[in-house]
Amino acid sequence: MAAKKSGSRLETEIERCRSEGQWDRIPELVRQLSAKLISNDDLGELLLGEAKLQQYLKENPIKQGYSPRGARPQLVEVRKHLTAALDRGNLKSEYMQEAHLLMAKLSYVEGDYREATSIYSRVGLDEVQLVGIPMYRLSMIAEAYATKGLCLEKVPVASPVSNRNTDRDQEIITCYEKSGDIALLYLQEMEKALSTGLHNRSPKPGPVSQEQELGYFLETGLQRAHVIHFKNGNLTRGVGRFREILRAIETRTTQNLRMTIARQLAEILLRGMCEQSYWSPLEDPPHPSPLDDPLRQASRAKDYALSRRPRVYSGESIFCPQENTEEALLLLLISESMANRDAVLSRIPEHNNDRIISLQSASVVYDLLTIALGRRGQYEMLSECLERAMKFAFEEFHLWYQFALSLMAAGKSARAVRVLKECIRLKPDDPTIPLLAVKLCIGTLHWLEEGERFAKMVVDMGEKASEFRAKGYLAIGLVYSLKASDASLRGMQEEYQKKALGAFQRAQSLSPTDHIAVFYLALQLAVSRQIPEALGYVRQALQLQGDDAHSLHLLALLLSAQKHYHDALNIIEMALSEYPENFILLFTKVKLETVCRGPDEALLTCKHMLQIWKSCYNLTNPSDSGRGSSLLDRAIADRRQLNTMTLPDFSDPETASDSSSVSGSEPSLHFFVSSHHCPPSKPEPPPKPGGHAFCDHALGRRLSSACSVHATSVAASRVEQALSEVASSLQSSAPKQGPLHPWMTLAQIWLHAAEVYIGMGKPTEATACTQEAASLFPMSHNVLFMKGQVAELRGNMDEAKRWYEEALSISPTHVKTMQRLGLILHQLGRYSLAEKVLRDAVQVNSTAHDVWNSLGEVLQAQGNDDAATECFLTALEMEASSPILPFTIIPRTL
Repeated sequence: MAAKKSGSRLETEIERCRSEGQWDRIPELVRQLSAKLISNDDLGELLLGEAKLQQYLKENPIKQGYSPRGARPQLVEVRKHLTAALDRGNLKSEYMQEAHLLMAKLSYVEGDYREATSIYSRVGLDEVQLVGIPMYRLSMIAEAYATKGLCLEKVPVASPVSNRNTDRDQEIITCYEKSGDIALLYLQEMEKALSTGLHNRSPKPGPVSQEQELGYFLETGLQRAHVIHFKNGNLTRGVGRFREILRAIETRTTQNLRMTIARQLAEILLRGMCEQSYWSPLEDPPHPSPLDDPLRQASRAKDYALSRRPRVYSGESIFCPQENTEEALLLLLISESMANRDAVLSRIPEHNNDRIISLQSASVVYDLLTIALGRRGQYEMLSECLERAMKFAFEEFHLWYQFALSLMAAGKSARAVRVLKECIRLKPDDPTIPLLAVKLCIGTLHWLEEGERFAKMVVDMGEKASEFRAKGYLAIGLVYSLKASDASLRGMQEEYQKKALGAFQRAQSLSPTDHIAVFYLALQLAVSRQIPEALGYVRQALQLQGDDAHSLHLLALLLSAQKHYHDALNIIEMALSEYPENFILLFTKVKLETVCRGPDEALLTCKHMLQIWKSCYNLTNPSDSGRGSSLLDRAIADRRQLNTMTLPDFSDPETASDSSSVSGSEPSLHFFVSSHHCPPSKPEPPPKPGGHAFCDHALGRRLSSACSVHATSVAASRVEQALSEVASSLQSSAPKQGPLHPWMTLAQIWLHAAEVYIGMGKPTEATACTQEAASLFPMSHNVLFMKGQVAELRGNMDEAKRWYEEALSISPTHVKTMQRLGLILHQLGRYSLAEKVLRDAVQVNSTAHDVWNSLGEVLQAQGNDDAATECFLTALEMEASSPILPFTIIPRTL
């Protein structure tokens, strides 16, 4: 009785060791078993044969592309043990079945695939039960199906008939799918047993069981089926198999496998499936599926029966994706979470290989996340994901660079520059990285000193920079050109302009076929008022790139500077035929049409711009709220010209309440332009606050590259933004939703229309248009300036003076406002103050001919005829080369 109980305990221990893969303990347990139970010699032979075979495979693991080398001494011993157990025939039926399965596995390892296939046929693998059997036998059956599939792939088909080949492929796939399902079931049961044992078993000394390893055969069973599906051009079934594996309840052993499969499925969803061919994981796939190869004969799918299947996640609140990008993103976020959790960060030599594998796996996931999120424009989310990848990124250029690009796309320019600095440290010989930093510094941040340092890095590389050396000089030229615009002293302006010209000439000499270098050289010459030379270079730029919008625009402005307004208008119309939605060109067209064809044509263009804006952005003014269409909608719907329409007078508070109310901070193309750095003065409270926040030029420059490059004070822009936010809080209208740039463009259109009406002497219509812009950006100095223009037109000089003073309190360097305020002070007899204001304006912009003329009038009124004459002559000289709009409305970006 005692011997029977002892044997039972030994058999339980043997079963546990077989399940947990502790093969080194089996020989000792078999020796104890044989000493107590003599009748179990055949079982001992089976156990020793299995232990030695598994030990051999552990020491000589099979890998992909494995080629057998025949019988080895260790394998000869395995065959002796298994043959002895089978020949005597004393084993129980279940153990006899195990011996056959081990013999077939041994035959595969030795390369005798036909023998292995024959053994599996005799055993009747499909009749083996999965219910009520030990866990190790689940693993053995799963390995058997995988081995049978491997053997069938190796053994050629006897008949070359197509149907026979199709049936063989289906049999192979079924073997692998059964193997994968049973393997998942085994791992789930193993996980359950281990967790139960940890809870129920009291801790005792001895080795802790290591984490279960899949091994070659189980891993093949889990991964081979979908590979064959894809190889056969059957993406539908391959994707279905991926989903089946991923829906199974996870175990610790399958975590890495699940991450790999999730990543592979996400890649297929992103690269091989469109929205039209997608089907939900809970739906049946379409038949026939557009994903499958129509030239290949699809194998007939067979639903195989298993008495036990792996448990899957189920429940009512489980999320189910509805389209391919959504499912891919879900899979990649899961993979990213697993990659971050299992990251190997140790830098010690022993962990080097693991760390490299961990990094490579994470990098693939983040690259796919870049594709998935980039398609949807979700750069904010992408930058957050890549920020989590920084734990892997020590000395890893690729992740740093991806992070920098994502920050650029998300509009986080300041942080992107800092990350690019790290990229430069990791790859100091790559000229494209500092060029990207320059692009941010001179485009959106206006960090000109930083931009100059980055540009000089490229130039200092010399021949290493190759073709990018010209870009380096181009970047330096742009920095100096912007510095010249920012400089408040005329001497500094001329010095920077000279440096900019030299840099552009150097860039053009290094890359004579680059139209951008020639264009910026022409633009800088134009800004310096060297009109004939600029014309020559802009024509050269157009010979290199005939449809460049900026070159065509510059040519039109240069022609207008020579007073060839009709020719300039023809150029603008030709450019608009290529770029019909370019609002910078349309604003210039309005100015030219006012001169050439009269204000009626200009108003038609304003109406056309409103139609383009409506069709491009398709946005709704939130303040309409069912109270009738806005002025925008009425202007578009009315077939008459704007000058024949009846527009409401927004000086009436009842009518004014119907205006739109939205916010924005996008930079302007012309009207929303300020000048040089200057400390702001404290603004007075506006008489009629309304609308939402408007951020002036310097701050707005961070949001768009299509802005004027004339700089302004950042402090002034913050004052303007703060005032707009205060004014916004006083209104009851709903806040604007959506992007900022469309609303900024709409405000510019209304201001251009208002200016045309002012030129026609129609203050009512000008007030209506100005109020439309004011409802968008109530504290814009440009809106306040236009209100002052309207007040002047009405003859109310005190009100105009108040509006101009408020505009200057927000942007103290707005030259147009300074000029008009100087004239009003002149009319009021305050000559000294008028002279002070106009001299400050000349200091800001020495090429403004109207300011020189106004200054001459003030000096003449004071009796200073000599100085007045000099001012009038300067005004004539400047006017002779003055374009219809400033050259600086053309953006200067890399």
